[in-house]
This record gives sequence, C-alpha cells and structure tokens, in this order.
Amino acid sequence: MTDIDTKSPKGEVVWRLHKETVRPEWVDYNGHMNVAYYVLIFDHATDAVLDRLDIGSEYRRRTNCSIFVAEAHVTYEREVREGQEVAIASRLIGFEGNRLIIYHEMTGDGCDGLVASNEVLCLHVDLAVRRSAPLAMDVGERLAAIVAAQASAEWPRRAGRAIALKGRRPT
Repeated sequence: MTDIDTKSPKGEVVWRLHKETVRPEWVDYNGHMNVAYYVLIFDHATDAVLDRLDIGSEYRRRTNCSIFVAEAHVTYEREVREGQEVAIASRLIGFEGNRLIIYHEMTGDGCDGLVASNEVLCLHVDLAVRRSAPLAMDVGERLAAIVAAQASAEWPRRAGRAIALKGRRPT
C-alpha cells in the first residue's frame, strides 16, 4: 500500500498508510497471531495517521503537545498466521475540541474480507502539564474539515460498538 489518499466508492477519505507481516514471535499456542499483536499493528497504523494529520511525532517536538489514546475497541473477524501480510485502511471519523476518533480496518493476504477492526478515542495532551488541552485552531479546523468531507459516507459497521451480553446492557 502506498502513502496516498484514496476515495472509496462511498466517498469517504481512506488512508492506506500501514502494513506489516505477522512475525513468528507473534503467534500463540493456537497457531495464529495473538490478540496483543493486532493491537500493536493498529497502534503503528494510528501513528501513521497522526503523522499524516501532522499531529504525530514531529508535532510533539514542535509544540510539546501530543496525542494519547484514551480508549480502544478491537473486533477480531478472521485468523492470521505467521508470514501473512496485513494492511490497514484508516479513517478519521470524529473530531471535537481536544478529542478525535480514528477507525482502522485490517485485511490480510489470503483472507477473504475483514480480519479485524480497531477504533481509538484520542486526546490532545499538553505535555508540560500532562493534561488534555484544545488543539490549535488551525489544526482543529483541518481535522473538522476532514470529518465534514465524509459526513455523507456510510458509518463503519463496527464503529461505535460496546461490549454487552444479551439482557445485560448497561443503563
């Protein structure tokens, strides 16, 4: 995958910025990639998105502010095994003040369809005080414009989910 923006048939902005190959040490006793490494790969993809949005590592150096993940949700759809390459498609699906939501979908070579998904709620943090802080106006406007550009796009089916058992929904 290349580091370019693409338009999906539904009109949303999708970034294809990250791919990795499943390493032998990531495989568990069930013969597939352990759940921890799905999260690691999604974290690498989050870093790539933050860099694309110019709020990643260089931003931290320039501003002494950073992005922290405050909440994450992962779904697992298919197994991947040692040596398989996985690729991540990412979208910025929400932005409000000091918070943004990045959504990722993982596909794999030799896999038919979605392998896993990941949704992360990120907070903008002032590192001098280690507290959440608003983004600069120009950065916020840029992020809001990206989210607005895909307002009519279909919401990702796995985004915004909560963990619950039938009959045990939180009140």
